[in-house]
Amino acid sequence: MVQAVLKATSSLDSHRHARMEVLKEKVEEEEAAEREEAAERAERGEKTKRPMEVRREETTMTQEMLRDLERKLSEIEVSVPEKLLAFTKDTIDTSKLPLSYQSNTLKEEHLLQVADNFSRQYSHLCPDRVPLFLHPLNECEVPKFVSTTIRPTLMPYPELYNWDTCAQFISDFLSMVPLPDPLKPPLYLYSSTTVLKYQKGNCFDFSTLLCSMLIGAGYDAYCVNGYGSQDLCHMDLTREVCPLTMKPKESVKEEEKAPPKKYAIKPPRDLTSRFEQEQEMKRQEAIKAEEENRRKQEEARLLEQENAKTDPLHGLRVHSWVLVLSGKREVPESFFIDPFTARSYSTQDDHFLGIESLWNHKNYWVNMQDCWNCCKDLVFDLGDPVRWEYLLLGTDKPFLSLTEEEDEGMNDDDDVENLGKEDEDKSFDMPPSWVEQIEISPEAFETRCPNGKKVIQYKRAKLEKWAPYLNNNGLVCRLTTYEDLECTKTLEMKEWYQNREDMLELKHINKITGLNVDYFKPGHPQALRVHSYKSMQPEMDRVMEFYETARVDGLIKREETPKTMTEHYQGRPDFLSYRHVNFGPRMKKLALNSAESNPRPMVKITERFFRNPAKPADEDVAERVFLIAEERIQLRYHCRSDHITANKREFLRRTEVDSKGNKIIMTPDMCISFEVEPMEHTKKLLYQYEAMMKLKNEEKLSRHQAWESELEVLEILKLREEEEEAHTLTISIYDTKRNEKSKEYREAMERVLHEEHLRQVEAQLDYLAPFLAQLPPGEKLTRWQAVRLKDECLNDFKQRLIDKANLIQARFEKETQELQKKQQWYQENQVTLTPEDEDLYLSYCSQAMFRIRILEQRLSRHKELAPLKYLALEEKLYKDPRLVELLKVFV
Repeated sequence: MVQAVLKATSSLDSHRHARMEVLKEKVEEEEAAEREEAAERAERGEKTKRPMEVRREETTMTQEMLRDLERKLSEIEVSVPEKLLAFTKDTIDTSKLPLSYQSNTLKEEHLLQVADNFSRQYSHLCPDRVPLFLHPLNECEVPKFVSTTIRPTLMPYPELYNWDTCAQFISDFLSMVPLPDPLKPPLYLYSSTTVLKYQKGNCFDFSTLLCSMLIGAGYDAYCVNGYGSQDLCHMDLTREVCPLTMKPKESVKEEEKAPPKKYAIKPPRDLTSRFEQEQEMKRQEAIKAEEENRRKQEEARLLEQENAKTDPLHGLRVHSWVLVLSGKREVPESFFIDPFTARSYSTQDDHFLGIESLWNHKNYWVNMQDCWNCCKDLVFDLGDPVRWEYLLLGTDKPFLSLTEEEDEGMNDDDDVENLGKEDEDKSFDMPPSWVEQIEISPEAFETRCPNGKKVIQYKRAKLEKWAPYLNNNGLVCRLTTYEDLECTKTLEMKEWYQNREDMLELKHINKITGLNVDYFKPGHPQALRVHSYKSMQPEMDRVMEFYETARVDGLIKREETPKTMTEHYQGRPDFLSYRHVNFGPRMKKLALNSAESNPRPMVKITERFFRNPAKPADEDVAERVFLIAEERIQLRYHCRSDHITANKREFLRRTEVDSKGNKIIMTPDMCISFEVEPMEHTKKLLYQYEAMMKLKNEEKLSRHQAWESELEVLEILKLREEEEEAHTLTISIYDTKRNEKSKEYREAMERVLHEEHLRQVEAQLDYLAPFLAQLPPGEKLTRWQAVRLKDECLNDFKQRLIDKANLIQARFEKETQELQKKQQWYQENQVTLTPEDEDLYLSYCSQAMFRIRILEQRLSRHKELAPLKYLALEEKLYKDPRLVELLKVFV
């Protein structure tokens, strides 16, 4: 250790000593100036008498001002908030703690002596360094070595197996308590079990618990004692951007351009003015540059405001965090974890200003590297004794690799054996942890946050978290983003839900545009996936997306406006992919004007189809348009691969009869067609007539399907309103505490078991015990006494049976009277009752009749069983070994 310390170049507190040196230089300069002034005054003699008097008056005034300042300062009292004093050793009940918490074993005492010796050597060799954080007091005020406070534990929850979810759980589960002195490590380091019980702790408590769980999960984790920034120590995230607001980078895939065809048609010439396009581009660029300049100025102004608030204790604030080294659990690179926020940082991050020491459950290391550049130049090779001085020799970290010459010099077997013996003599194993097994109950794991709620303030955002089932609507998380730093103007809100019966998962509300977007998990009654809307009123702008595999019609998306409705399909047997419906103005009716009774008239229906490989391309319809108002039908067929144009056909749909009732015959002018390769059968009127009749039927079907789509939209909107009003939550059958059916079944089973236990106890009861207690102890029974005992026992049992029957009869009469009173009240107030009151009355009558029938059955059953019980008791008494000999005469 001595060699390692002598090789250390500088200490961690170089900036602190620099400040002290500057102060010393200023003091020395002032003292020198005072001595020179006093010498000049002595030479001048009486000429300097007046300046001396002025100086004395100034000194007197200064002293008076100092006394006045001290008096005013003494009147100021600082009271620490109760929230910070809530977690102290006085509030912890130590009477029920195990013995390992209240005392040390011999091995632990030996370890404390080793640690004290190490600390004395360290303080002697490094007087400029702060004392080491080795053995703080626990909740029982017993000194415990910091490494033994770590209890590696693998939690039984799969979510706590990875470092990110584990750190997030600890950050949510515990409340932060700042250090009593921000410049020193705490005097107390509580066990993880106590921290979990009270759900609060400082940064060292957070780090110890997180390190215990990470080591148990297989990570190479260490607790770090060092220095952090003010935001890090105070858990201040108001300068940080919320991770939920960061949009993931979308990877843009370049579409492969299809090779141009040899005989492709040239596109039409672009006749737009290039000069106008250039001017428009310049105008857009100027607007963007102005906005960018304004944004940069605002950021610079905010940066100046933040920089103006400099921390006077920068670099001196003590903080604890967790270091995870690479290697285990496929960790590619070492990184830091802040236990307060559960965020991971690079070892080069500016928030971490220096490291004094670090430890795990096996050893303790002191940093011997210079931290003038924060932690950016630190090398985390714990096997290097020059950079990291270890406390115990039995470290599991490898030492530095030796060169070939040094390796050749160490090949001697004797030297190796001697070296091994010396290491064995000096090695000392770390005692086992004194902390009990870390346990988290399922209820605590589900509740997460203290009291079920936690609020985190970010830069222009606020994140709120709740425990499941705490809110009646299933809300578990809400993210509110703001426009300004003061968080007064709301931009948007995101709300996450769990255990909703309507499968609602996320609600996105834009306060500026008024757009609401609801996201659903699979399982909604209408297979709804996304619902975007501004109003829940029908015939307004909205977009609905569906899980197409859960629907029979294969609907993917439906877009609705006051005048149109567009639907997209996939996987249909008729190969329909698109339907667009145009509506006209609704006709006014005297009857109730609603969407169901007075639907919007359809003006135009456009349908598109995927390619049907079973049909030729020139006979497979690609698009058909029903111009209902104009009574026309337009068809466009798929284009063959060897053609550049597709077939088209238009039918003039007329009525089947004229005004005089004569039947109209199909004429050639009723079908206008364009065919790339005309066919003979397509020119015949019979073919055209059959095609037009088929299209008429398909038009009716399309109009009916569009009308059904309108009704489905109304049904979905009505269902969504009911779901938002009820917001029913689902409860798992395995949740026995919240599931009422499961709870009732469990209580019924427990009641049956209890009754069975009572019957068994009753069968084992000694009926003669209360009567035998009246006789003198040790006296032998006579025949007369045996007869008297039997009669008293039977009479007592008979009276109990009668009392039980009377009790059942009294309850029966009470229920009957209450029912009659309720019926009389109903007869008197029947006219003024509301439907809800009638439902309550009927429910009460049903329950009362049920109780009356049960009491009646119990009474009749009791009357049937009472004589049998009496005879059974009499038979038991005659067979009792204490009375059998004396009662033989009466049998």
